[in-house]
Amino acid sequence: MGNPTIEVADIFRSFWSAYKATCNKTILPSHQKAAMDIMACMTEDMGGKHHRCNDCNETFWAYHGCRNRACPKCHGRQMVEWLKKRSVELLPCKYFHVVITVPSELRSLFFLNQKDLYGILMRTAAHAVIEISKERKYLGAVPGILSVMHTWTTRMQYHPHVHMLVTGGGLEEDGKSWRETASSFLLPQKKLSLLFRKRFRENLEKERPDLFTQAPKKTWKKEWCSFIDCKDSNKGQDAVLNYLARYVFRSAINNSRILKMDETNVSFKYKDNTTGEWETETISGIEFIRRFLLHVLPKGLHKVRYFGLWCPTKRARLRSLAIALQLLLSTPILTMKDMAEKAIKISDQEDHGYVPICPHCGSKNVSNIGERRRRWRRYVI
Repeated sequence: MGNPTIEVADIFRSFWSAYKATCNKTILPSHQKAAMDIMACMTEDMGGKHHRCNDCNETFWAYHGCRNRACPKCHGRQMVEWLKKRSVELLPCKYFHVVITVPSELRSLFFLNQKDLYGILMRTAAHAVIEISKERKYLGAVPGILSVMHTWTTRMQYHPHVHMLVTGGGLEEDGKSWRETASSFLLPQKKLSLLFRKRFRENLEKERPDLFTQAPKKTWKKEWCSFIDCKDSNKGQDAVLNYLARYVFRSAINNSRILKMDETNVSFKYKDNTTGEWETETISGIEFIRRFLLHVLPKGLHKVRYFGLWCPTKRARLRSLAIALQLLLSTPILTMKDMAEKAIKISDQEDHGYVPICPHCGSKNVSNIGERRRRWRRYVI
């Protein structure tokens, strides 16, 4: 078991100065912001609220989280908000988890051109699934796809890939008929890999011909990997959403996986994908920060995107979902007002992902007696 007192923030505070000294002032702005946010997360620098426990009469401060999407510990409330909103849209059908990766020969190209290539990767992967799904011998309809961009392995090495939650059913071209997969089969994995490789090559050559010429020619001849797994919907919609939320809000490493830290090194556990066993790796604190920052996404990049039945173009997405629900459940169509009323409302008390609990007695019966505003950060780059 990992030591709960060791967090990613502690590692950054201990080794950030040494890491900066090795970078020769080439730290990306997105990396700078992520580092400062993580180090200040849930400290007095972020500001917070002063509470008094009505049961034990003790007082305590509850500091705000940084809400940086690279931070591993401050997205609890955001996850609840997201789950509530998605639960309105989730259809009661089979679901498939599809993962598509790019070959190792393209990783350096991806890392140097993240914004463009991540976008091409996510669009191409989703459109390949939709293209095959439209064939009558498979689904014969347009499914809903929720796509999430990931860039890491369990050892925090750079490995860009996309996770997709795909509905095991969809609307036919006429938009009036619902079709559902007859079994736990969505589409052939090898066919998806071949089509994705072909479409990615076409899109890369069209959108970034300069990068296309830099890609090794053997890249287009080797096999590209994809993985398709059926998620059991018998466990309910909440189980499917909770499963997906782990991918949407996951960071490169969770605090629970950090085992120990000394003046030089950091040890963490990871699961070996070959054996399925948990292993331990020890690396320098500088190397830990380097690996972690590999997975901080560029500013403005949307890591979660919707395609097909869930495509958010104007109101078409809500109309398609409502029609699908009516066809599948024979229930009245949900209006936009209905959906808005079902969406969660975040109160001021629960802002920044924190519900105050007295650290002295564990009571939730607390009162707000003061507030401290966010101040200028002490961690200056």
